[in-house]
Amino acid sequence: MTSAIRHVTIDSADAYHLAAFWSQVLGQPVHEDDKPGDEEALIEGAGLLFVTVAEPKTVKNRVHVDLRPQDRTRDEEVERLLALGATLVDDRRNADGTGWVVLADPEGNEFCVERSTAERAG
Repeated sequence: MTSAIRHVTIDSADAYHLAAFWSQVLGQPVHEDDKPGDEEALIEGAGLLFVTVAEPKTVKNRVHVDLRPQDRTRDEEVERLLALGATLVDDRRNADGTGWVVLADPEGNEFCVERSTAERAG
């Protein structure tokens, strides 16, 4: 017997608010039972569970997600995510078009945006 990952749980100051940000990033809804002020919020299709905790984020993430845009370029996706409230942490793009961008969500959790499949093929 083995185990399966049910959720990746992300500690947050406001679970619903952070889940709403990630819902826009991923184009997947926050679970219909979750409401503002709830201590937990789930994006079921992505397996992301946000839980409100008292402790603030203090150090770099040990685990993070890498995003690959599905219907736009890496650079277009970075601009979209910045407009949603992400912040730029580190720009690792190279002159030849390779590389990635490190962003942070509204609570400071880092994530990366890689090139799209079409960009990798070109």
